[in-house]
Amino acid sequence: MSAVPSTRTVARTGFAVLSAAALALSLSSPAAAATGTRTITDGGTTYNLSLTAPDTANASGQNITVTGSGYNGWQGVYVGLCVVDGAQGANKPSPCLGGQDEAGTTGASHWVSNLGGGILPNSSTFGSGGTFSVQIHVKADLGGGNICGDTVECAVVTRADHTDTNDRKYDVHAPIDFV
Repeated sequence: MSAVPSTRTVARTGFAVLSAAALALSLSSPAAAATGTRTITDGGTTYNLSLTAPDTANASGQNITVTGSGYNGWQGVYVGLCVVDGAQGANKPSPCLGGQDEAGTTGASHWVSNLGGGILPNSSTFGSGGTFSVQIHVKADLGGGNICGDTVECAVVTRADHTDTNDRKYDVHAPIDFV
């Protein structure tokens, strides 16, 4: 004949199960984020740039949300997935997925600018404090033999737009891995 567990034993077992579940939930977090930061001075003003994107994406492609803050609203930036070489600001991030997508057909890049943003497809203006939140499409194969994580190192980046394309101050990298 088996003994009936006491109320205390049932309570302890229930507590142990709930504790284990709570621990498992606290250890499993939502998708991790990759963040790039940089402090620059431009025209006598200091900007604390921050760029955040998911740290992983599906190699065959997916849309991701990228956020930024602390940017100079008078210097537009492109947001995209690009090949990176060296430290932020050392070399222009290039090539980028989708190239120069002026028609907005690939969704691979987004232009953020207070001087024209929001007029063209895949463009918007900065929010208060130089903020933005945009969606871009990323995938591991950039074309031309450039495969992120295989033949080249890639990151979600911001870089100065066409009004100052050689300005490396606004280059911020958030590394991304493809699975």
